[in-house]
Amino acid sequence: MKKKNMLMMLAAMLSLSSCLSTDADDLYDQWKDWYNGGTDSSGTVTSASGELSEFEVAIDRTTAEPTEVADATYFDEADAISTQQFTTTVAIDMSNPTEKTENGVTITVADGKNITADHGKTTGICYVVSGTTADGSLTISGSADYEVNLNNANITSSQSTALNLDGKGAAYIVLAGTNKLTDGTTEDHKSALYGKGKMLFSGSGSLEIQGQYNNGIQSKSYVLFEKGVNVYVNAANHGIKGSDAIINGGIINVETAGLGAKGINCDEDIIINGGRTTVVATGDGEWDEEELETKAVSCIKCDSVLTINGGEVYVKASGSGGKGLKADWECYINGGKVRAITTGGLYYNNGTTENLNYKGNTDNIDDAYTSSPKGIKIGTKNEHGVLTITGGDIMVRTSGTNGEGIESKGTLDITGGSVMVAAYDDAINASSDLTISGGTVVAVGTNNDGIDTNGNLYIKGGTIIAYGANGAEAGIDADESHALYITGGSLFAIGGRVDCKLGSSSQGFVQTSGSVSANSTISIRDVNKSYATFTLPPYSDSGTILMTAEGISSGTSYTLVIDDNTYSVTATNSIGNSMGGGPGGGRW
Repeated sequence: MKKKNMLMMLAAMLSLSSCLSTDADDLYDQWKDWYNGGTDSSGTVTSASGELSEFEVAIDRTTAEPTEVADATYFDEADAISTQQFTTTVAIDMSNPTEKTENGVTITVADGKNITADHGKTTGICYVVSGTTADGSLTISGSADYEVNLNNANITSSQSTALNLDGKGAAYIVLAGTNKLTDGTTEDHKSALYGKGKMLFSGSGSLEIQGQYNNGIQSKSYVLFEKGVNVYVNAANHGIKGSDAIINGGIINVETAGLGAKGINCDEDIIINGGRTTVVATGDGEWDEEELETKAVSCIKCDSVLTINGGEVYVKASGSGGKGLKADWECYINGGKVRAITTGGLYYNNGTTENLNYKGNTDNIDDAYTSSPKGIKIGTKNEHGVLTITGGDIMVRTSGTNGEGIESKGTLDITGGSVMVAAYDDAINASSDLTISGGTVVAVGTNNDGIDTNGNLYIKGGTIIAYGANGAEAGIDADESHALYITGGSLFAIGGRVDCKLGSSSQGFVQTSGSVSANSTISIRDVNKSYATFTLPPYSDSGTILMTAEGISSGTSYTLVIDDNTYSVTATNSIGNSMGGGPGGGRW
């Protein structure tokens, strides 16, 4: 049978399953890349080809902006450029610095190259900035809001900030043509583009920023990006820094290489509604002499709440201890596409000794001395996190030592969407209760647990596939003082053991032992219906297997169909916690 025909049959099977509710064409598109892998099964979690094991993240300045977006949001309705009228034009040619007074604006020139424009309280000013300077700068002052129309401007400062928006009013930065800002390296300053007020980017042009000294873009207020802009930032430290950030659209690319640097770094909230945001951070961790703790790189980091409603987000941290997405309080993913990769190992530093790939036991090491790589991390050791996923297409992969996929330092709730994680350490981890009530969840822990919680694990709906490593690791793992509660949904879990006690369940369980190959299909059936069909990820595993689905009853015999093979099993009303097997059937 040709591969595509087999895939279409697989899609048809999935469409009949009680655990997935979409049509065959959508399922074909969703799962086809997973089926291209091999079937190596060596008794440990091993990968084959397929999107979860192969997707990459790279800077992309040319691919068109995605069209699917959520509604634009603003902290203030006046922040939308469409609500403003800046009709008084003042031209500034950077290649020909000229002093003048025009339309309420005073322009002065220092050292024949550094331009200052001051509009004071004059409203409606639109600065049209063009021309090239290889050694100059532009400073704009004034208390009223204003527009900066960058129209094929190229500003390079040999000493400090290239474009200094010194006024307290909001700066509406409209991009036209191709623009570039490069700061100097000889004087202390914060960023190549600096502002005291709001920075609100719109237009259809591009802007490249080279932050050679410190940050790329920094605002004492917040930054906002609208659909149509194309912004690229390469910074020695943080790429984009503000009190808050809203991305309603645009193509945003950020590269950072500094120790402990952040790609997008905000003191409060970050909201992403559309566009394509790509952040690549290559720096390692560092020791913070003031806080006396390690600090790690993060691609996107906020101190409060991260919300993703739409658009596409791509993040990759390759340095030691690096994070993809990080929020200190809460995170809500409601839609959009998210891809996160970390490749670095565990960062260790006690103030005198540094190790960029620490592989020793960390049980007796102070938490302040280490930073583990994480694809998505919500909460801190001092602030319990809240992570809620209601929709979206999410994939996370970590490969370095101690690299966890998705971690909440508090609760974690998944009610919808597609969440697929392959991690060196735990794939999905919560420090408190973890609840899955909808969506598709795939969690592969290649050296630890698939799904791990220090609270209760509640499965109320959705489709869950969880791989754990051999030995003491598990597909699903609930803290010994808590329990597993299943009142709905379909679960396939495999690992060295089942590591949780059963609190209550309205479903029966099938427990056995065996091995599964990458991209296999497993169905639970009787003579009348199919209760669940699982299409396994591009990873092979072996060990204790636990399955359940809505309608499965204790004491009833069922047929397992694994690719082209069938097996008879009997469901029970309990789960065994021992390694290597349990009640419910023989080895496959």
